[in-house]
Amino acid sequence: MAHFYHTIFHHSSGYVYTFLCLVMLLFTKCSPKINSYEAPIKKPEAFSAIGQDSITNPWWKVFEDQQLNRLVDSAFTNNMNLISTWYQLQEATAIRKSQSTFLLPDIEANAQTAISRPEPDFAGGENTQIGLTANYEIDLWGRIRAGVQAEDFRLQASYYDYQAAAMTLSAQITNTWFQLITAKKQLDLAEKQIATNEKIIKLIRVRFGAGQIKGVDILRQQQLLEEANNQKLIYETNIRLQKNQLAVLTGVPPQNFTIAAKDSLPQLPNQPETGLPLELIRRRPDIQRAYHNLLAADRDMAVAVRNKFPRLSVNLSTQARSNTYTELFSNWAYTLGANLVAPILYWGRLRAEVDRTEAIKQQQLYNYGQSVLTAFQEVENAIIREEKQKERLEVINKRITMAKKVNQQLQNEFINGFTEYLDVLLSLDAQQQLERDRLSLQQQLYESRISLYRALAGSFELEYEEDNATEN
Repeated sequence: MAHFYHTIFHHSSGYVYTFLCLVMLLFTKCSPKINSYEAPIKKPEAFSAIGQDSITNPWWKVFEDQQLNRLVDSAFTNNMNLISTWYQLQEATAIRKSQSTFLLPDIEANAQTAISRPEPDFAGGENTQIGLTANYEIDLWGRIRAGVQAEDFRLQASYYDYQAAAMTLSAQITNTWFQLITAKKQLDLAEKQIATNEKIIKLIRVRFGAGQIKGVDILRQQQLLEEANNQKLIYETNIRLQKNQLAVLTGVPPQNFTIAAKDSLPQLPNQPETGLPLELIRRRPDIQRAYHNLLAADRDMAVAVRNKFPRLSVNLSTQARSNTYTELFSNWAYTLGANLVAPILYWGRLRAEVDRTEAIKQQQLYNYGQSVLTAFQEVENAIIREEKQKERLEVINKRITMAKKVNQQLQNEFINGFTEYLDVLLSLDAQQQLERDRLSLQQQLYESRISLYRALAGSFELEYEEDNATEN
């Protein structure tokens, strides 16, 4: 009997193989076509400003700050949120690999045995058997392939998500580093203002002893001194908090983090070239992430549509059976079968699934459009803020120059007895506040430039090394 099965299989295997090859050749062409999509927005005009310099890749190196470069590199290696995003990418890779295996046959081995005593009473029983089984679904309509394509796009979206997270992290590091430098400059200014106010108090106390000013003027000047002391405490707090923030961003406990801020901000480079809006769509990782999520949703819908079509699968099994272990491999049986399943009546369940996946695809389409609009908004906002902050800096510099002249004039008039000290005090207070405001405005100018770099910059090659994370 085993010889008979073997002969039948031997003579039919060539025909079966040829038939399967023809089926594969015919139906692998039925893989659903991948559509391309445009963002559901009007055609964008050029950006409102066009810079001169091309964007350095990576963008933060345009500031030529070695300490900043080291901080960003450390964050890319040790930041916990970024490492978590990296493992999300690894998860997507494993899911895609798992999905691709459905294009291959499933092969299983099975074995079972039993010992029957007394043997004569069970002479006709089959006590031992081993076998192999192979099952393969022919992807007639491209349903399985569409599922693999969906996971491909999700994998790419996960990669762009990792790139976007790295881009956000680099902007956070740069902003915090420049805020730390600004806080140090503000602290230095506060100490200078404290020294100035203490010197003035000594002078007016002498004049008070001579009966030339009122006692209340000394109290008012003391209030101005205490305000400068209060500002000093605020800047000292900001310095420590920003150091703690840098520590967390770089994956270091705050109590272990030591870094000395520079004395001044780097020179602000020329405004970068904005390029065309469509170029921005192609290079921004967050937009590409949204687009690939849209393509994945399109493939999910293709799977749902093709779930309504018949499925054809083939299976091959071979098995050996025997009552004794020594004769186990003497007799083999082979079985080749096919199975065709076609949905007839599912009460609208398959149609509802198509509707659900189509709705998700439309959601992703408009999410993609919103991502594009948000990107355009970020570029325009950064351009406008930088332009207006430069104008505000020009205005505040003029105001400080005038405040110094007014303060000097009022001091001369006070010395000559032509004005009250209150006028001098108010003028000095206004001058010192303008000097503090100027430092804050300079910091905001750099933040606007960082926002512009982040809005315009594309993805950059970034590979997380697991060994480094383990060591740290």
